[in-house]
Amino acid sequence: MASSHRLLLENARQVVLVCARGERFLAGGAGRSLAVLEGASLVVGTDGFIKAIGPADAIQRQFSEETFEERIDCSGKCILPGLVDAHTHPVWAGERVHEFAMKLAGATYMDIHQAGGGINFTVERTRQASEEELFRSFQRRLQCMARAGTTLVECKSGYGLDLDTELKMLRVIERARRELDVGISATYCGAHSVPKGKTATEAADDIINNHLPKLKELGRKGEIHVDNIDVFCEKGVFDLDCTRRILQCGKDTGLQINFHGDELHPMKAAELGAELGAQAISHLEEVSDEGIVAMAKAKCSAVLLPTTAYMLRLKQPRARKMLDEGVIVALGSDFNPNAYCFSMPMVMHLACVNMRMSMPEALAAATINAAYALGKSHTHGSLEVGKQGDLIVINASRWEHLIYQFGGHHELIEYVIAKGKVICKK
Repeated sequence: MASSHRLLLENARQVVLVCARGERFLAGGAGRSLAVLEGASLVVGTDGFIKAIGPADAIQRQFSEETFEERIDCSGKCILPGLVDAHTHPVWAGERVHEFAMKLAGATYMDIHQAGGGINFTVERTRQASEEELFRSFQRRLQCMARAGTTLVECKSGYGLDLDTELKMLRVIERARRELDVGISATYCGAHSVPKGKTATEAADDIINNHLPKLKELGRKGEIHVDNIDVFCEKGVFDLDCTRRILQCGKDTGLQINFHGDELHPMKAAELGAELGAQAISHLEEVSDEGIVAMAKAKCSAVLLPTTAYMLRLKQPRARKMLDEGVIVALGSDFNPNAYCFSMPMVMHLACVNMRMSMPEALAAATINAAYALGKSHTHGSLEVGKQGDLIVINASRWEHLIYQFGGHHELIEYVIAKGKVICKK
């Protein structure tokens, strides 16, 4: 009896698998060339997972008796894995366009932070906002990300700082995880900033004694699912000792360590992350040579954020040095009110131009390695049989156009597909 499948993508000019041998990440020389098939087709089953990929004529023969809920002719087009955004702050109220003007006039990130702006400004507005209001704006932002090709996104809390608002943000993220099509990895980031009226040590104690036990309890009840724990390890925010205590407690609670480190000052955050068995560390503009070596050895991924370095005029992270030392390099948009960018194609372009990455390295960093940073590279981040059917179809004869055409993704991306279901169509 003929069986039914969800989706057939036929006759693509190129299918960029990224990996073809079940690799969990691509590091060192492995990221310099990617697995690509020419003249190929791909089948996604009704369960949302990839059933077959191969030469178009072979797939046609193998599935000649089968039926498909949807068939898409990809002649002259390219199929790529859905993009993975490994670092975002997408749940908040109160925009900060006025601060962009201040930064253009010469104010630094810390000048604005100390004047009560920055994270503090967003915290005030987010505390005041209703859960429904936060969900609606978050949903719109996720739709913008999906239109730019993102099918899996890491989402942080961290604009509450008090337990009630952090839980409100995590409930919003949980609701999106259940109701929306884009895949979500949820991160508790209650240590994003030291709340007014507390010292860093008091804030760390509150997180360890109150926030994390509550998250554990809600997780057990199945009310909120959190994947990762994050701390802003920075001079004037959480020092190395507070960071260590919070991250270790989160790890003991069952969360993956995935934190902000070595962004504005060298803090030895990379060394700490490697020692604690962190899955990922973000930013790393000021990382030490020793930190880079330690991360490579510990297989701790570096989530680099080209848009942030660009918009805040920071020193560019040393992507080339990390790649040459064998670090697993991933990319994120760092979408937040301080660096407003939804687009992973633009992030990849900036990574190539400003951080000297090659196009294959940038695509690997925005797919398999970003999935690895979230502990999801066994199911996401490449086009291989048995993996989730998350992919994009672009109207170009070579996949590199997605990176080459700066800001051109709206015209290029024809379909965005999650679990074999078309979620955006041009």
